[in-house]
Amino acid sequence: MTDDTRIGPPNFGTEREMLRAFLDYQRATLAMKCAGLTDEELRQRSMPPSTLTLLGLVRHLAEVERAWFRRVFQDHDAPMVWSDKIDFQAAYDASNSTREEAFGAWEAEVANSRRIELAAESLDLAGYQPRWEEEVSLRMVMVHVLLEYGRHNGHADFLREGVDGTVGA
Repeated sequence: MTDDTRIGPPNFGTEREMLRAFLDYQRATLAMKCAGLTDEELRQRSMPPSTLTLLGLVRHLAEVERAWFRRVFQDHDAPMVWSDKIDFQAAYDASNSTREEAFGAWEAEVANSRRIELAAESLDLAGYQPRWEEEVSLRMVMVHVLLEYGRHNGHADFLREGVDGTVGA
């Protein structure tokens, strides 16, 4: 990838600054892995029988953002984006999806997640994770979501290479 416009995380900063920067870096990595591809290419499957696609990853991570920020800190009953119940797998079916639809939802959830984090007084802010029926801290949520992006951006590396041979950060 030659057009890497991501802003790398700082070498020094507070815990919160570092978590925010690394999370934004991972978000930018997902967007970069999808850059320049058509809807059809974004829907290209990894290998049968898997239905995993780059667009499916974008949709899944929109669900992750919603489940871990909106549902924990704003509205415990907020519906998922692509399923009537808590079904993260439903987001992976991007067979009829478009870049506009998937990225629109993902970008809206990311913006909402950023607002929640910026408004919080500290990483110790407690929220309620309805799936676990337990309280969790903003710190835990940010680390969890960061790990989700790290795992799925590894998938995105392989998916992008399979689409057009592009490798690297």
